[in-house]
Amino acid sequence: MMTRVLGARSLARDLGNWQDDSSRRSAARPAYRALADGIRLLVHDGRIPLGVALPSERELASMLELSRTTITSSYSVLRDEGYLISRQGSRSTVALPLGARQNGLMFRAHQPGSDSSVVDLSYAAMAAPAEAVEQAYAYALQSLPQFLPTHGMEPVGIGALRDVIAARYRARGLETSPEQIMVTSGAQHALRLLLNVLTAPGERVLVDHPTYPNALEAIRRVGARPVPVPVRPEGGASGAWDLDGIRSAARQTAARMAYLIPDFHNPTGLCLDGSGRAELARIARDTRMTLVVDETMVDLWLDEPSPGPVAAHGRGAAKSEVVTIGSAAKSFWGGLRVGWIRADPALITRLAGARAAVDLGTPVMDQLAAAHLLSDDELVLARRRAELREQRSAMLDALADRLPDWIPTIGSGGMSLWLRMPAPVSTALAATAPNFGVLLAAGPRFGVEGAFERFVRLPYARTSDELRRGVDCIAAAYDTLAVDRELAEPSLVV
Repeated sequence: MMTRVLGARSLARDLGNWQDDSSRRSAARPAYRALADGIRLLVHDGRIPLGVALPSERELASMLELSRTTITSSYSVLRDEGYLISRQGSRSTVALPLGARQNGLMFRAHQPGSDSSVVDLSYAAMAAPAEAVEQAYAYALQSLPQFLPTHGMEPVGIGALRDVIAARYRARGLETSPEQIMVTSGAQHALRLLLNVLTAPGERVLVDHPTYPNALEAIRRVGARPVPVPVRPEGGASGAWDLDGIRSAARQTAARMAYLIPDFHNPTGLCLDGSGRAELARIARDTRMTLVVDETMVDLWLDEPSPGPVAAHGRGAAKSEVVTIGSAAKSFWGGLRVGWIRADPALITRLAGARAAVDLGTPVMDQLAAAHLLSDDELVLARRRAELREQRSAMLDALADRLPDWIPTIGSGGMSLWLRMPAPVSTALAATAPNFGVLLAAGPRFGVEGAFERFVRLPYARTSDELRRGVDCIAAAYDTLAVDRELAEPSLVV
């Protein structure tokens, strides 16, 4: 059986800008060690599949503009650590050492009774509100018999759930009918359907920068190219989004679609103000670009609610230039794979046709449970927000105590802090952190072409005790990096 070989170009793309940073601190961490750390992190993130062969030393040396000796030394480190398995007469293949685990994009579930000694801060998702979810599924089970005489496949979703979702939009000031709603198997599924319908291979898609990593992966998987437009935390709610940059990028690239997160942005937690939302809708209209707004965090406001849907600023009854994605996963539970799309009915029809090649509908039981949760969610969401406020405070206190020179962006909602570190060591930190009992998502995962080596996202969606322990572990890992303090000069936020 032939072993699949990872291309040098693909590996170089995922490694990002590690080379510039490692060469500047060569005395603290040689280039071969920095390269090995970068590859190891990609293995843990799932971006390098297990069982594949890495590029040849000669090919990777040429692509990264390094000496072959550097590549040889990096591969030797990976073999010694158990990340490469060598077999006589064949290429070395990627593996995980005994006891290691994948994290990051893999989002492995924490099974009951699993080891809790490791604090997993690689994802932003809360545990379920158990009583509310149990009641929702009990209701769903009671309601299920009416669907059993049918074929049970609903490409656009059951009527009861679409009614509830449409009513929630109306309550937020956006007139919506059930015909404008398609139920999906989560927000990621919704985005993938929209990308399949609205883009073609080679086309540009405008994105926030930083942004949600799985959105970047979805854009790449359909052959489109993400065009980053900066979100600058120092600009505040009105100035964080570069609206002029979005307009200019839309015109220069002729992008047909933009994917933005104006509601408690992931990873910064920032929220775009009302005037900015009106301008976004105007830009979409003027440039004939479909604006896909991700509202998966909209319920998780901590300081003040969202100013209202961006789509409310669209033109005409259909407001077709703005499409909205929503989900029950962040608000309630990641295991409840129910999301939705709000769009012009004509686009909903196109999406339903395209969906047939992917699946034939979201499970009815899950839809019924989601309808029950969404129809009476005020008490549950109030408790969730209170928990997040307490946990955010606990993490900020721990950071101020253990890592006082890290600068946090404190958004008005969401589940995470976006922190600027004194030196560009995010990849190295995420690679080292598991040895100290904490899993992290490196900053470059949230950007394009290796950006954000000075940044790390820290979710506060765990208990206060776990967060304090996690920060202690991060501080211990950071101390071992022997950061070159000359790199800790002030610089502009990327």
